[in-house]
Amino acid sequence: MTAKDFQRIALSLDGVEEGSHMGAVDFRVGGRIFATLASVKQGYGNLMLTPEVQAEFLAERPDLFLPIHGGWGKMGMTYIRLAEADEDSLRGALHSAWKLRMDKNKKSGKSAGRRAGKAAKSR
Repeated sequence: MTAKDFQRIALSLDGVEEGSHMGAVDFRVGGRIFATLASVKQGYGNLMLTPEVQAEFLAERPDLFLPIHGGWGKMGMTYIRLAEADEDSLRGALHSAWKLRMDKNKKSGKSAGRRAGKAAKSR
């Protein structure tokens, strides 16, 4: 898969907007990031998971997923190797990150369309 595939799949999820954080493309729901292409030059997409979900992904597909280095990885931030991913695994991983963010947004009272008026690309 490619960065364009990552983008296409991320933007197909409900309420997702494309933005930019520190010069890197990111994908947000309710104004909060759930995935980025910050490491695309190294061949990775970045997923914001929980440590528990990250551990499941690593156990199931160590060829496809690896923790981001340092403290970010310990918090669940995870690389997906784009060249190794197929459509189903990339879609499933992005959906998991999106769902975790949606659930977190619901708990904190943030709606999916919070930034709808902001100049960010949407689906």
